[in-house]
Parts: sequence; structure tokens; C-alpha cells
Amino acid sequence: FYTSRILAPFVNEAGHMVAEGVAIDRLDKALKKAGFPVGPITLLDEVGIDVGTKIAPILAESFGERMLPPKLFSKLEQDDRKGKKNKRGFYLYSKSSKKGPKEVDQSIYSLLGVTPSNNLPDERIVERCLLQMVNESVLCLQEGILSSPRDGDIGAIFGLGFPPFLGGPFRYVDSVGAKAIVEKLEGLATQYGERFKPASRLVEMAESGDTFY
Repeated sequence: FYTSRILAPFVNEAGHMVAEGVAIDRLDKALKKAGFPVGPITLLDEVGIDVGTKIAPILAESFGERMLPPKLFSKLEQDDRKGKKNKRGFYLYSKSSKKGPKEVDQSIYSLLGVTPSNNLPDERIVERCLLQMVNESVLCLQEGILSSPRDGDIGAIFGLGFPPFLGGPFRYVDSVGAKAIVEKLEGLATQYGERFKPASRLVEMAESGDTFY
């Protein structure tokens, strides 16, 4: 449950950026370059857009609106886009050749009513997705879903492919500093909304100077 829970806001944030006009392939490439094994939009195609659509309201009912993808993503379900399973998703699956990177299905942009012209820097793309996952991990710890930061780091690395060189969400907080993480989250919350509100445990650590390890 932990890995599913921290993956949801990570993928949702990628969805918000697509809705803002960030190109799908740019977004996936930025996260792969940052150390994730697969980009969030590619992952959504692989798992199934329909699966994500069914899970999101259930998660939102339990954990709040931060778990909801952008509203315009409802158009994907209406257009019967399930992803790889029915060869109708964010990427094209009609080619018989598997060589080279997949191409984005350009019709997805007109369906969603967005233009892929947002040149959001790669660092910002990574920061928004990564901090959503990190913040949700801390929420899981403070709510007792995790018994220790070590469990959270091991689960994120081996269960989700969190970049191993970052040490996991909790090691990452310790290396960057809780104060810096909180400042980044608060800045993002001001710009993008409540879904970036920092976990109370992080705020306390920022004030006290505590670490997870």
C-alpha cells in the first residue's frame, strides 16, 4: 500500500504538467535522466489509464484531493484510452518495429485541449514529481503506515525504482535538509496549490534540525 500511495501523487503531478502544456516525451525523459527506470506517463500507459482512473477517486476519498489527477484527464476515459493494453494511450503502439523510442500520439494533445509549448525546465519537472513522492512518504511514516524511515527507503528503491543514488525518500530529506525541503514545498504550494503542503513531520524537523537517521 505504501508504494501505491506514494506513486499516485508522483504520476498525478506529471499529469498536471501535461495539462499545463509540458510535452509528454520531455517529461518522461527528464524523470528517466534523473534516475527513475521509467517515466511517469509511460508507466501510466503500461499499467493502464483505466486502472489509474479507477484508483484515483478511491485514494482521494481516503487521502484528499491531492490524489486526484487533473480534471481534463477524464477525457482519456471518454475516448476509451486504456494505454498499451488497447494500443490507445499517450504513446503510439501501432508500429510493428520495436526499435527506437516510442512516439507520442500527437492526437492526445488535441483531445486534452493543450498545446505542448510549456518549456518548464527539466529540474523543475523532476522537483515537482520527486517532492510529491517524498512528501507522501513522510506522511506515510507520520501516520504509522511505515514502521521506520529505512523501510520507506527500501520500499521506494526496490518497489518503485526510486533513484538508488539518492538513498530513498528519507535519506534524500536528510541529505538536502528538512528545512530546504519544506521551503521548496511551500514555494510550490504557493504556485500550484495545497497538494504541495508539507507534511507536519517535515515542518517540525525543519524547525528542530532533526534528521530521519
